[in-house]
Amino acid sequence: MQPMQPGMPYAAPPFGHHPTTPGTGNTGNAVGAILLGFLVSFVVSLVYVGINMATYKEQSSAVSNILYLLHALLNGAAVGALAGTVGRGSNGARVGAAIIAALGVFFGYTNTVVSLFLRDGSLMPLKYMLEDDPLYPAKAWFDTQGGGVDWISLLGLPLAAATAWGLAHLIGNKGRTA
Repeated sequence: MQPMQPGMPYAAPPFGHHPTTPGTGNTGNAVGAILLGFLVSFVVSLVYVGINMATYKEQSSAVSNILYLLHALLNGAAVGALAGTVGRGSNGARVGAAIIAALGVFFGYTNTVVSLFLRDGSLMPLKYMLEDDPLYPAKAWFDTQGGGVDWISLLGLPLAAATAWGLAHLIGNKGRTA
């Protein structure tokens, strides 16, 4: 009986390009990018709520719309930059960043509406809102006071999504040659 020759008990991987080889492709973490993007979107939305709570009495309609669109840009930029850095070339990170940024803009606005109900420290206005019309914050986001569609609110969603996707794409592809 011959002694066994030293060697690997399994076939060696093929030479050449491997998708997870550092520096040659997608080494990003899409799930981590999405989770961190969610956290950053939450923080940016909290800042937006805080600014609105501090200045809502002095805001005109134009200032309110400008703050909302700036919130959409900032939310999209923060989430997209993070998704591009952590997710690198991952399409899942880009799409996830776009969705999270748009949701962050929507929930930033609706949380502002709920916070304005709670500004006096009493839970009774919130209780009445929840009993009468629990979807009031979403309706306030979508409708104008005259009963029409608020196009500025709708514009914030694709603005945040496009900003997030675009920055994630630019930052994620930086340094890639192909």
